[in-house]
Amino acid sequence: MATKKKVKSTKTKTAKTPLKVVLSKQQKIILGSLLMLVGVGLLISFTSFFFTWQEDQSLIGTITEREVEAKNLLSKLGSGLGHFFVYQGFGIAAFAIAILTTLTGVYLFFDYAKTQLKKFWFWGILLMIWLSVFFGFFSKTNSLLSGVIGFEINDWLQDYTGLAGTVLLMVFLAIVYLVLRLKLTPEKVIAAFNKKKSEISEDFNKAPSTANIDDTTTSEISNTETISEVKTPTSPITTTEIPLNESISNQVEKISEVKETIIDTGDFKVEIAQEEEVTIEVAKIVEEKSEKKNLSDKLVEDFGEFDPTLELSNYKFPTIDLLKDYTAGQGITINQEELENNKNRIVDTLNNYKIGIASIKATVGPTVTLYEIVPDAGIRISKIKNLEDDIALSLAALGIRIIAPIPGRGTIGIEVPNKNPKTVSMRSTIASPKFQSAEMELPLGLGKTISNETFVVDLAKMPHLLMAGATGQGKSVGLNAILTSLLYKKHPAEVKFVLVDPKKVELTLFNKIERHFLAKLPGDEDAIITDTNKVITTLNSLCIEMDQRYDLLKEAYVRNIKEYNTKFKARKLNPNDGHRYLPYIVLVIDEFADLIMTAGKEVETPIARLAQLARAIGIHLIVATQRPSVNVITGIIKANFPARIAFRVTSKIDSRTILDSGGADQLIGRGDMLYTQGNDLVRIQCAFVDTPEVADITDFIGSQKAYPEALILPEYVGEDGGTTIDNNVSERDKLFREAAEVLVIAQQGSASLLQRKLKLGYNRAGRIIDQLEAAGIVGPFEGSKARQVYVPTLEALNQLFNDEGNN
Repeated sequence: MATKKKVKSTKTKTAKTPLKVVLSKQQKIILGSLLMLVGVGLLISFTSFFFTWQEDQSLIGTITEREVEAKNLLSKLGSGLGHFFVYQGFGIAAFAIAILTTLTGVYLFFDYAKTQLKKFWFWGILLMIWLSVFFGFFSKTNSLLSGVIGFEINDWLQDYTGLAGTVLLMVFLAIVYLVLRLKLTPEKVIAAFNKKKSEISEDFNKAPSTANIDDTTTSEISNTETISEVKTPTSPITTTEIPLNESISNQVEKISEVKETIIDTGDFKVEIAQEEEVTIEVAKIVEEKSEKKNLSDKLVEDFGEFDPTLELSNYKFPTIDLLKDYTAGQGITINQEELENNKNRIVDTLNNYKIGIASIKATVGPTVTLYEIVPDAGIRISKIKNLEDDIALSLAALGIRIIAPIPGRGTIGIEVPNKNPKTVSMRSTIASPKFQSAEMELPLGLGKTISNETFVVDLAKMPHLLMAGATGQGKSVGLNAILTSLLYKKHPAEVKFVLVDPKKVELTLFNKIERHFLAKLPGDEDAIITDTNKVITTLNSLCIEMDQRYDLLKEAYVRNIKEYNTKFKARKLNPNDGHRYLPYIVLVIDEFADLIMTAGKEVETPIARLAQLARAIGIHLIVATQRPSVNVITGIIKANFPARIAFRVTSKIDSRTILDSGGADQLIGRGDMLYTQGNDLVRIQCAFVDTPEVADITDFIGSQKAYPEALILPEYVGEDGGTTIDNNVSERDKLFREAAEVLVIAQQGSASLLQRKLKLGYNRAGRIIDQLEAAGIVGPFEGSKARQVYVPTLEALNQLFNDEGNN
């Protein structure tokens, strides 16, 4: 048993704890400036170390000696930091630590999003290690380049993979960095190479300057070999043929602005007409850059994930000090004399019936001690089971319970109440590591087992809980313990309570946290429901909420509330499309039997519907009753409540009604209970939380900033939502127009059609049909035939409503 406990205690993973450190704007500025200065100091220290390390080598470790001076710009502190990070650390690559520290300060100082900063740290550290190992190839005697770490890693790799293997490994890691971090691919390298090649080619083929082209052209033209058919100066000058050499023709072709050139040869002037060269200008087309990230990833990168707790970001969870420690910090005291006496009586009683025992072991719990016995070979288990009353008589104890055999152990258990039971405080349960580190959506700390282990279960996995037991055996305390567990673990944005208290006094204290944790119907003054009629309306309202949530899950292509909220936090669901963060809703009914007596099927039907369907969308039920009879805990209720808690009852029949097995009639009361989730029974001592403790917790929460109002549930209109005055427009049913549109589209007037299309009861659908008849939309009743629809189209129906509005 001790080994099992140790294994459980080691299963502690980093859980999302609600005790988050939230820095204010001023704190971020102060911390950011500190980190920036520290980073700059490290840069100065490392840089100076490369020039002064030899002079300061003898001063390492003398930082406390004030009279010793160091050459480093940061004196002995700088010399020590440089020796630690550069020489003994990562060499020249240690500058990455200084740069990352400075960068962190900048992000905090200007309050940038931290997502990119995490990437900088991750890749920066990997690059620092790679560079350190890389410089280890060149650091055979001096480790300033690689540091001791880089040199030793390089040396270790070469011992196992050789020089070639180490080089190949380093090349592979470099490729990984280039591909994953710099997004470098062969296509991008080839494209960059081709672009650079084309730029070089364009520069090489670029035309020379045309600044002095006119003089050159003129001089070359004057030296031409022949000019034929030149007339006298008095006659018009024409040029019929001018042979030009190759260089002149090439240069003339390159002249785009000069239209004509005049050559003066003294007696003759030769005018050469030039055609203007037409150049074409190619417009540069800027290609659209394709987004590598979708919109949701960009939003997360810019603003971070959606935080549902942001509106109440300064909310403080209740402290442990609000709970009382009834054991004064003392654990369970073992009464060795009592254990010895009980052992002897058990052995003697079994020996009287010739039942031998091979071994016996005692596990002391807070209220009950478990004696595990291993009978001799050949002893029938049923023979020991039948001696339950005889053992109880010999021990003179109330509530002897025999477990024959204990599942998974191969032993027979005899549970014997302690003479001096210890109270299990809620404080010890909440403060236990098992509860604090529980990776559960809705953790419930119920108390402690016989082996003194804190018992924590997840309500989201149950998914609903049925509690039953006789009056005064601990049900109300158990409900308070469950609600207290959730208040200590969940933020107001993450869970809401719907509290039903027919007795009107058990859950009154939770009114103080109405605007934090409670949900209620629109228009109600009190969030805690005590009226039976409001209970029916609330349950049907929760059914509407369930249907709406399932529609959201369908549109988001997810299967449960956890996936939906994860997708919503990642900003992949648009609030403009009706999406919203969905808190868990816990419905608590303190006295279910009273509701069944007064409302019957009207209560049982929506509860059964919620129990069957609501688990995936985060609505969970906790139902308690003090009368565990079959007309209260019906087959429909039991089928949908696999998780059950049984406090002490008076008969085996009641125990079987709750648990489908005996055992609850053998409990000793005062919080002693049996828990099952459809498999084995676990005996637990319920954690005790008194009314003053609950008052302190609700006062602590209620005094903090809250939401403007409680969570408002959808409005529900009952079957009596219509009216008997069918021809009065103001008294018509709220679904009158929608029903009229359904019948006009179908061109068939019947109550059954409205029942199917609008999901109404027969009475309400019949009243709407009567109102439609009075309005002249459908005809009178015609026996088995459907009513005639007088309005042919939706346009005519709209015109009819407009005429009524004008009148």
